[in-house]
Amino acid sequence: MVLHRLNQITVAVPDVAATSAYYTEFGLGAGSGTTVLTTRDGGDQLRLVPGDRRRLLELRIGADHLDDIDRIAASLRRLEIPATDSGDAIRAYDPGTETMVVVEVSARTDQAATPTPPYNAPGSTTRPDTRAPGVVRTAGVRPRKLGHVVLGSTDQAGSQRFFVEGLGLRTSDTVPGLAAFLRCSTDHHNVLVQQAPVAFLHHTAWEVDDVDEVGRGATTMLEGHPERHVWGLGRHHIGSNFFWYLRDPAGNFSEYYSDLDCIVEDALWEPAVVAGMKGLYNWGPPPPPSFLAPEDLAGLMTGSHSS
Repeated sequence: MVLHRLNQITVAVPDVAATSAYYTEFGLGAGSGTTVLTTRDGGDQLRLVPGDRRRLLELRIGADHLDDIDRIAASLRRLEIPATDSGDAIRAYDPGTETMVVVEVSARTDQAATPTPPYNAPGSTTRPDTRAPGVVRTAGVRPRKLGHVVLGSTDQAGSQRFFVEGLGLRTSDTVPGLAAFLRCSTDHHNVLVQQAPVAFLHHTAWEVDDVDEVGRGATTMLEGHPERHVWGLGRHHIGSNFFWYLRDPAGNFSEYYSDLDCIVEDALWEPAVVAGMKGLYNWGPPPPPSFLAPEDLAGLMTGSHSS
């Protein structure tokens, strides 16, 4: 695949300072600007800007070569989608999600492998006479990278066509008439577009090393702030990842996740058509109504909002 990663997102929020403080506590580091935050492996991946309502303004995707930009430009022309080509990057707007997407030539990120912790299992004592590493960790949880974004679209089919036929993302799995899980890397999905009554950012997902980091990160975020809890701990069916969702001060959901399916050989992966709640989660507590329809959704639809 010529596309290889999510580079950065720009998110508008009513209170930049409060939201920045939240994501700093979430584990992101200080970036190259006062409102830019970094991950351990991905660099500057979250940019916050003031806005009257929460929304994703820009999504940047990495490509390998200048020729890839030319091919994307040709694909967008065939779809009659306006685009601005600057040679090493191309910008195009998806009206369904109200997001500007920039595909730019950038270096790939090589992630150092996380050592697999030893697990005891029936008939296999791989960790004799010592405690599990996950229960003795004391360092704060630091997300490795921005893994994916989930966007509500008023034209799900049109947004899927924009990302797949226009930009070159590939389809991993679909929920008919509702959602498409799309990838621009070997991760199972980097962009999920779902049908919604209004364009909005549903959540961002941040990769951590393992399920212990998912639990440790969420537990720390909830200390003194139970209102941040949204949904978790659980394991998704589509994508297979462990998850725990929290809510930032603007109302966006942020997900700690680990153990996502990876698609290295496209020919070996058969996209599935999944229906019902089974596609949403394999085990864990049932999703609360506020996950399926965020509490501020009506306000976003009418133009009013609350943070």
